[in-house]
Amino acid sequence: MECFGRHISNKGDAKGLWEELAIKAPDAELYKRILQNWDRIAKPLDGMGRFESLTAQIGAILGTEEIDIAKKAVIIMCADNGIVAEGVSQSGQEVTAAVAAQMGRGDSSVGKMAAMIGADTIPVDIGIHRSEPIPGVLDRKIRCGTRNFRKEPAMTSEEAARAIDTGIEMVAVCKGKGYRILATGEMGIGNTTTSSAVTAALLRCKAEEVTGRGAGLCEEKLRQKKQIIMEAIEKYGLYDAEPFRVLESVGGLDIAGLVGVCIGGAVYHLPVVLDGVISMAAALLAERLVPGTKKYLIPSHKGKEPAVEVLAKALGLEPVIDGELALGEGTGAVMMLSLLDMALRVYHGRTLFLDIKVKQYERYS
Repeated sequence: MECFGRHISNKGDAKGLWEELAIKAPDAELYKRILQNWDRIAKPLDGMGRFESLTAQIGAILGTEEIDIAKKAVIIMCADNGIVAEGVSQSGQEVTAAVAAQMGRGDSSVGKMAAMIGADTIPVDIGIHRSEPIPGVLDRKIRCGTRNFRKEPAMTSEEAARAIDTGIEMVAVCKGKGYRILATGEMGIGNTTTSSAVTAALLRCKAEEVTGRGAGLCEEKLRQKKQIIMEAIEKYGLYDAEPFRVLESVGGLDIAGLVGVCIGGAVYHLPVVLDGVISMAAALLAERLVPGTKKYLIPSHKGKEPAVEVLAKALGLEPVIDGELALGEGTGAVMMLSLLDMALRVYHGRTLFLDIKVKQYERYS
């Protein structure tokens, strides 16, 4: 059965529109006031570590000292990748649709974890290689998977632009529904190959530095995966390419959708919690396309893929959780949401030094 994508928008030169976006930084004065509130709580200075600055960042984004992230959601972009035809994964594309169906029922790993903390999951079919709709999965399909980038560019410019638009649109809808924080997730067999290729191209490094085993490749297949990435970078001249051309040449529809989610967070002033390597590659693309976007992004965990470390450094975002996670779906981001909830319980509970009649600690320059 032939599969056709649904047209999302027709904005003409979408790349030009992104370049014209001027992102306003989160409120710096509000950020300082929230840190001062933390200092008044009866605990050692900086006793909650980086959660003090991260919650201050969230408050500055939302524009309030009374930080409320009770209404939260994980946007999970699901898509297939044509590069799977080259044997870069143990699994076939049918697994993407199978896991997306689990997500639609709330039975996947991220669904079970999100339910524990009261977060909604929003799985989105942005490019699954299947023509029939999947119950519980939002249909925003651009096309049935990308092309095999070893042979031709993964996407056309229009397809990549529409995928980014879809991510931005998702954030706008979530903002309208009252969500206060979003997390990123993805599902797509072969997307550690696309994210490694995007990372290597953007950071002008060798595939060996940023490419891992994904779901568990043997040594021979891993060497092939790295070789395919380097061949594509050379074929399309990606070390000297603009970020958008990197995306359309070797990226994925899931990555493009997450680029839009990151940009949407900055446009609509919603904090966006990143997951692992795929969402971090998307974050770097978003920052390169629309500078200032990264100020609206919250890191979560250090995944097992080697690209995570270089992406974190390039973005200036240091992941908090070091659990050697490699599950994807947004599971690491959901763990981070739970930690933010606990930190904010301390912040809102605010037992002050004044309450226990103890002198407040002072900061010295």
